Amino acid sequence: MEKLIKDGTDETPQVILDSENNKFEISGKSMPEDSTAFYRPILEWLTQYAAAPNRETNFILKMFYFNTSSSKLLLDVLFKIEEISQHGAVKIIWQYDIDDEDMLEAGKEYANMVEVPFEFVSYVD
Repeated sequence: MEKLIKDGTDETPQVILDSENNKFEISGKSMPEDSTAFYRPILEWLTQYAAAPNRETNFILKMFYFNTSSSKLLLDVLFKIEEISQHGAVKIIWQYDIDDEDMLEAGKEYANMVEVPFEFVSYVD
């Protein structure tokens, strides 16, 4: 399966979807002008990956900020990851700055919405 790699910008997160190297990460800020257009290829890639996923998938989400339209699409990403969990072991690793309680709370809210194990990992920026 082809990799999906997008460099992060001031308005969009870095995306690494690489099944060959078992690296799955979305990190940075997410406030694109058109969130649907930005996340569409990610959701399409995850749909294809769900058909034949690796035995184990650890998906890192390390968001510094996301706007309202991105929050809905991140939930769509999590629902796709939940589909993957029907075919292999899956875990979401929610990384957040130790001083960013809002981002920790956002992760906890997402964890309550999907049937996928979450691991919360703080870091010092």
